[in-house]
Amino acid sequence: MGLLFFPRGGSAHVCRYLGLALEDAGWSTALVAGSVGGPGESTHGPTFFSGLELHHLDYTEAIAAFERGGSAIEAPVPLHPSYEDREGAPDVVLAAVDPTLARHLAAAWESPLEAAGAAAADILHLHHLTPQHDAARARWPEVPLLAHLHGTEIKLIEAIEERAAVAAALGTTLAGMGEPGACGWRRDALSEAQSEILDTTRWSQWRHGAFWAAHLRGQASRADHVVAVSPPDRATAVSLLRLDEDRVTDVPNGVDTEHFRPRAVSPSERTALLRRCLVEDARGWDESGVPGSVRYTPADVDRMLGPDGAGTVLIFVGRFTGAKRVPLLVEAFARAKARATGPLSLLVWGGHPGEWEGEHPVTTARRVGGDGLYFAGWRGHEDLPDGLAVSDALVMPSVNDSYPQTPLEAMAVGLPVIATLSGGFPSMINLDPSLPTGWLVSPDDVEALADALLQATQTPGELARRGAAALDHARRNLSWTGRVSAVEDAYARATDRAQRRAAGGSDH
Repeated sequence: MGLLFFPRGGSAHVCRYLGLALEDAGWSTALVAGSVGGPGESTHGPTFFSGLELHHLDYTEAIAAFERGGSAIEAPVPLHPSYEDREGAPDVVLAAVDPTLARHLAAAWESPLEAAGAAAADILHLHHLTPQHDAARARWPEVPLLAHLHGTEIKLIEAIEERAAVAAALGTTLAGMGEPGACGWRRDALSEAQSEILDTTRWSQWRHGAFWAAHLRGQASRADHVVAVSPPDRATAVSLLRLDEDRVTDVPNGVDTEHFRPRAVSPSERTALLRRCLVEDARGWDESGVPGSVRYTPADVDRMLGPDGAGTVLIFVGRFTGAKRVPLLVEAFARAKARATGPLSLLVWGGHPGEWEGEHPVTTARRVGGDGLYFAGWRGHEDLPDGLAVSDALVMPSVNDSYPQTPLEAMAVGLPVIATLSGGFPSMINLDPSLPTGWLVSPDDVEALADALLQATQTPGELARRGAAALDHARRNLSWTGRVSAVEDAYARATDRAQRRAAGGSDH
């Protein structure tokens, strides 16, 4: 199994839990992945993936090279590029990477893949579309290869094509576009949405987009089978990657129902847990990027929970990427808070230090009024059960989030989920109209989200009712153990196609 990235996002959790579930089902699993930092840090591969055989590349020196003014992508052990364009980040967006570095990015993975046993593997299960595909196909073309998409690579190709369309409307290409402020393009041929893309895109970071979009499509085409994490993502993958429908299977993510389970906490325990993460070990951060630059007092926690410790706490968990819509959530919460009765708070759990897109959520909170808003900062996955235990509902305003992990984990502990009618959410929430497990609202609708927050928190018994339905759904349908058979079926499809390739069949 291969993961290009160091432990930071949802796909790392998928690798860990799916790898362990496969081990329990009788598979021998070796993982090849990235790592940053030392033992005990949440980004350290051997720490995060404890329990799995791991062969990793250490990106720590590549990041240090970037901090010294060099390129992390050109380092001897190159840092992975990103599917997102974030200013000042060492992992630059893939569309900015010179195509001549493609071989350099791939070659670094040949040794760890070989050490993990790629030559004798029954299946190469590679997450995302990355240089690991190039390394595997160059060295072990006969081994069946499964590409496991997590949605972010799809969104990158869509972003490239949107920008390519703007460039074409202006009579040029991505390579020919300059910075928006320095160009004299006429906007007559652009729609309103395209004009916004023109003004907000750092065009120098997208100059190689056409090459990489074609390259990612080639990686998907050369895979023997492709897994997407939701039915909508499967349909998009077929269309966007130009694949035959029988080449793509949807296998939704699962949840570790042993690690995530209901846990009753007393008012005093709840207060103690919140004081620990907001006061004693404060990791909230503002635009300085410094963990602990946003912190609270014991009195803030007491006000958060009310005099009897029973205040309603909503929680958001995730990174501060544009798709997560955290600033929009902050605005919606401020509107709901102004109309709510009784203590109501929003615990923002996450945001990798120094990484954000758009307006920083803390800046948004200061702009709209931060009453009831609490930023806990980035924490390890082992701490998440504590965050969910002190909360009453999970809020995920993301748009087109393929099939995020956190809602599954929230439902497994008995929390309802407030999310959007987009991406994978309709595939996991409110599947039985008679037993709703949360609320689904229109994406990018601040007022609709505020109304949903009020309905959830101000209707007596509704959080408990939908939370109980969510728990029942998670126990019956969402465990990683239950996903193994679908993964094994995808392995069989990949193996069958690889055998036909070897025999010189139509799929050669």
